[in-house]
Formats: sequence, C-alpha cells, structure tokens
Amino acid sequence: MKKLLCALGATMTLTTAMAWPDKTVTIVVPFPPGGSTDMIARTLQPKLQEKFGGTFVIDNKPGATGTIGATLVTRAAPDGHTLFVSSLGPYVIAPHLTKVTYDATKDFDYITVAVQAPNVLVVPAASPHKSMADVIAYQKANPGKMTFASSGNGSSDHLTAELYWQQTGTSGVHVPYKGGGPVMTDLLGNQVDSSFMNINTAMPQIRAGKLRALSITSAQRSSLLPDVPTLDELGIKDANVYSWQAVAAPKGIPADLKTKLQAAIKDALNDPAIKPKLLEVGFEIVANTPEEFTKFQAAEFARWKKLIESRNIKAD
Repeated sequence: MKKLLCALGATMTLTTAMAWPDKTVTIVVPFPPGGSTDMIARTLQPKLQEKFGGTFVIDNKPGATGTIGATLVTRAAPDGHTLFVSSLGPYVIAPHLTKVTYDATKDFDYITVAVQAPNVLVVPAASPHKSMADVIAYQKANPGKMTFASSGNGSSDHLTAELYWQQTGTSGVHVPYKGGGPVMTDLLGNQVDSSFMNINTAMPQIRAGKLRALSITSAQRSSLLPDVPTLDELGIKDANVYSWQAVAAPKGIPADLKTKLQAAIKDALNDPAIKPKLLEVGFEIVANTPEEFTKFQAAEFARWKKLIESRNIKAD
C-alpha cells in the first residue's frame, strides 16, 4: 500500500507539472511601472509565455519598499501560477529595517537572479572632485560635510555609501530622497555633492557629460566605463555591491518547475534580441541556478543585516 501511495503521489506531481500552466500566471512586481525591476519583468513576460504557452500577466503591487508585493506572493498557492520579480530590497534588506509578515529565508522558492548592476559614485560635472583620491582626502579633512544622495533609507545606493564610509573610516551626510528621479534632479542642479547610483540610471548623464564617474562597485571594471577604477582597485576592500533583480515563487513549487523556469529565463536573457540591450544600459546577466540563488540570498541577507545593525540604519 505504501508503495502504491508513493507511486500515485509521483504520478500526480508529474501530471501537475505537465499541465502547467493551466491558468493565468501572475508575475508580481512590487514596484510601480517604469523602473528597472518592472522593465526586467516585462522583458521576461512575453518570452515565458512563448516558451510555456498560456497567459502570463504583470501585476504591479507597489508599497512599503516592496514588502506588500512580497507578502502577497508568500501567501499564494505554490503551484507555479504566481511568480515574483523583485530587486534585492524585499529579499535581503527590508526584513532588517521594518517589520514584515514573511520570512525571506523560508517563505520563497528562489529561482534565479536574472541580472545585476553595480553602483557608480558620481558627482556633478562642475564638482571640484576629479578622482576618488580627491573625495577621500576631502572627507578626511572635512568629516561629515560632503553630501551623498540616495533614493531612500536602506536603498542599495544608501547602503553602498554606508559601506564605503565604514571601509574608509570617513563620514558624509546622507540625503535620502523618495526615489531616484529627485536624486538625479538635485545632482544635476548641484544641490547635492554625490551619489552611489545604479550604473543603468547614471549612464545617460555620464555619456552626456553632466555627471562624472569616480569609482564603481563591481568586482572588475565595467566595459561601459573602462577608465573608472573599482573600489577594490583603490584599496577599499569588501565593497563590491550590486543591485540585482531576481525571480522567486511561493515556497513549495515543484522542483522540476523551478529548473524549467530558470532555464527559460536564462534563454530569454541571452536572446540575441535582448542581451545587447541589457548590456548596453549596464545590466550584467546572471541567470544562476535555484541552488546558487538560494546560497546567494542567504549570504546577502547576512551581509546587509550586519551592516544595518552596525551602522544603526533605520527605515524612513
């Protein structure tokens, strides 16, 4: 009887996997339309629909730094008909800054990190600072004076600044905004001194000569900015930071479905019609396996928890 039940269970799982999707697949994006995460979701949506058939729809659920959408996903049925495309915030940062109703280490099945992009320290073109050496020297001579704008408390650009200050023994003034748009406006208007911006946000203004890039947080120099040194090159260790967009699902989806989704996402991102466009704006394709993403999430979760606690960072 036990063998029979096991065989029936295996058959039911196989049948379910073979039937998927048998209804609309909802891709929850926890931010408004138009941002980087939404762009990645809308890049993947038609490719997944083409690969698997059925209907895939984007559902933007913004609010509470992405945790409203994350909560909805963790409460959905783990049948593969709800997917989550989000930046790192809800996965590894927000749980340390605010009370959330999900456990980021237990309530998701992690499918793949789709893309990542480093941050770039930029200053206005009119800034007197021409290099990182200038910035560090100025900060050491004028502690707590240079302003660093970010898109909000606990954002990737804010945490990068905190990590940089910690690693260099310097200090600056954090100026949080509500999103990247106001940061760019005030940088271009010389109202703030600098920002660790996502490369894909900063590149148009760097190319236009309106912003100057002084350093980058990637492990190696970017092909988009070959003359800009990494923080590591400058002797600032353990400061590699990437903003990343990743795909997850409610905990408990079939293992074979995770594998199929990861493979399909990898193929989509490497499509000759898509890959060059992503690289051109600064995204690096990752498309790692569910196992690799699970380990990466755990490491990032611990890393940012340690920094947030040691720097006493609070939510807005």
